[in-house]
Amino acid sequence: MDHSSRGAQADAIEQQAAEWIVRLGAGNAAEKRRASEAFAAWKAADPRHAQAAAGMEQFLAQFAHARPPAGGSARPARAALDAGLAKPLRTRTRRAAAALCLALALGVPAWLGLYAYPPAVLLADLRASGGWQTHMLEDGTRIVMRGGSAVNLHYDAKRRAVRLLRGEILVEVAHDVARPFLVETAQGSIEALGTRFVVQEEGAVTTLSMLESKVRVKSVRDAGDSGVVVQAGQLVRIGRDGVGPIEQIDVRSIADAWQYRQLVVSDRPLAEVLDQLARNRPGFIRYDRAQLEGIRVSAVLPLDDTDRALQLLKNNFPALRIRSFSSWLVWVDAPA
Repeated sequence: MDHSSRGAQADAIEQQAAEWIVRLGAGNAAEKRRASEAFAAWKAADPRHAQAAAGMEQFLAQFAHARPPAGGSARPARAALDAGLAKPLRTRTRRAAAALCLALALGVPAWLGLYAYPPAVLLADLRASGGWQTHMLEDGTRIVMRGGSAVNLHYDAKRRAVRLLRGEILVEVAHDVARPFLVETAQGSIEALGTRFVVQEEGAVTTLSMLESKVRVKSVRDAGDSGVVVQAGQLVRIGRDGVGPIEQIDVRSIADAWQYRQLVVSDRPLAEVLDQLARNRPGFIRYDRAQLEGIRVSAVLPLDDTDRALQLLKNNFPALRIRSFSSWLVWVDAPA
């Protein structure tokens, strides 16, 4: 094996070691335990694996002291990071180490907390983490879930209910005269009087987009009222103040977006677009919202290929810098 081949192989092994260390820090306790067991098997499979992992762990240990206190400044941590990365490491190794050290320096628990699943989501009946999933329920109802979504199911002899805990779902309701079908969120409930609609739960707002037929919407605050009937081609938002005004939507564009796994945005903040892409990516997209403020996007982006979507954003905004430190971490910024 020539020198260049050996170097490429070593780089690949070191990159794998970096990705393993990222995986070990994500997920719940059970997922971390499984990752730890798999990591141990990976190290035992080849002495070069164990050597690369030990080198990466030793490198990271230098920066454990560099984490800023809660609410404190990250400037000293970044100085330590800069000093550490000045050491002679191979290019790919430096990139992987940079990603991991940035996570340490900027406070990885807080960062991962923004993306981590809370216990209720981890225990959900159905969960789509980082990709699209389609489920056919026992009554024939079809649910398509976007990445980052989670639902609980409550079926009995009197009703069929889907509790949307987080994310966005497309629902095609099977007809059942004896049992009404409802989608419930923290903000209210949506009773299907027809067949096809999209529900998104994000923050303190539920957004309903009607594609076919109609539904009856009630907010938690107005649970005793008869509700608001929303027809095909209409959208409403449900919040703490009740059901908002009815808006008109383009049904065809929404249906196409779900069919072709696309994100269609018109004059939206870049940070909001990156939020959407991050939900459909198994790793993490890191960015500073304040730095990207003022950049607005109108585009059609592929949600099932976030690498391509990011490249399209880069093509349209040359000032953007998109750095992939590993398959698990992408850093987006706009240097002055």
